[in-house]
Amino acid sequence: MTSKKTKAFDEVLPGQALPELAIPITVQLITAGAIATRDYFPGHHDKDAARELGSPHVFMNILTTSGLAQRYVEEWAGPAARFADLKIKLGAPNYPGDTMTFTGEVSGRDEASRTVQVTLKGKNSMGNHVTGTATLVLP
Repeated sequence: MTSKKTKAFDEVLPGQALPELAIPITVQLITAGAIATRDYFPGHHDKDAARELGSPHVFMNILTTSGLAQRYVEEWAGPAARFADLKIKLGAPNYPGDTMTFTGEVSGRDEASRTVQVTLKGKNSMGNHVTGTATLVLP
């Protein structure tokens, strides 16, 4: 899905769909994301501790989810696009052994600021893990 060039503002229109991106959810992804973001909450890296909390397994933290959402939009938009805003809301947890599939579409466009808004969703087998919007400045 990686874009070799940045989307030009003039070629992006509301309703345009972003390509899907499927991300396998693994213990390594969850624990590495938690450690990289200095989130040492046991539910993100200790299966026994997660079970004591009522969770069937370790679960992804919001900072990892945020990074994956940014990756999804950035790979579509290209390297020269600049994030002006990213707003996300969590839903169903991400557990190892599942897959989160991102989808999205261009939901708005502002000529004056040369920004586009993208609405995104990351869904796993239990439903929406993340929903949100990203606002990007495009050349």
